[in-house]
Amino acid sequence: MTAVAACSSDRRSTDVNAPDPEHGRELASTTGCGACHVIGGVPNANGAVGPPLTGIAQRSYIAGMLPNTPQNLALWIRSPQSVKPGNAMPDLGLSAREAQDIAAFLMSRY
Repeated sequence: MTAVAACSSDRRSTDVNAPDPEHGRELASTTGCGACHVIGGVPNANGAVGPPLTGIAQRSYIAGMLPNTPQNLALWIRSPQSVKPGNAMPDLGLSAREAQDIAAFLMSRY
């Protein structure tokens, strides 16, 4: 009898430490990101205070100063006032993991 390896077309990471874009989408909805930003895939995210976040993965900079990487986006989401004091984006009290998950979601949106 020959053993057959199971194959899956599911390419999601099995790394439990990897950011979770689906959780990030949920957080973007529940933390009120859409009150200030337009975010595709997030219900009622049609704010006009901050820039629309559609296509953020294609932008060169975050807040006009940070090179656009997932790590920098997570930093900005978690602590925008430490990056650029006095800007309109509030510190939302997110954990590092929550900010990473939101960043992963936003980076997945083209």
